[in-house]
Amino acid sequence: MPTNPNTLLDETIARCRKAGLRRTWALEALLKHLIAAKSPLTFGDLAEMKTLKDRCDKATVFRLLVRLEKHGILRRLGLHDRSAYYTMHFPGEHSDFLICTQCGIIEKLDIACPVEKLEAQISKQSGFKKLYHELEFFGVCPKCG
Repeated sequence: MPTNPNTLLDETIARCRKAGLRRTWALEALLKHLIAAKSPLTFGDLAEMKTLKDRCDKATVFRLLVRLEKHGILRRLGLHDRSAYYTMHFPGEHSDFLICTQCGIIEKLDIACPVEKLEAQISKQSGFKKLYHELEFFGVCPKCG
């Protein structure tokens, strides 16, 4: 997977177009921000970005997030009773996360995924194609501990 933000943006926009989404200024600004983000962001974080806040309303940002999640461009994270966090989902890449049940902080888990071999075995045995998983661990972070 390329690490150049412009290449990632171009590839992501191509995926959006293939999914039937129009390339708009708001879509491009939102994707640029998510690609550059070092960690998942909330709807509030994204809607309050100066570049978006000055040119489109929160409803537009929300609709974009919903569409991007529906088409697998974004991954929605978090606890059901707290704000959702959004992060980019790139084909062939996989991220697992730790989520604090007290404060809601989300951290990327930087270890080899323990489920990938199991996923391959399940795919082989079941015949399912394009199998994927999303792994989130919930617990109490050291700060809330």
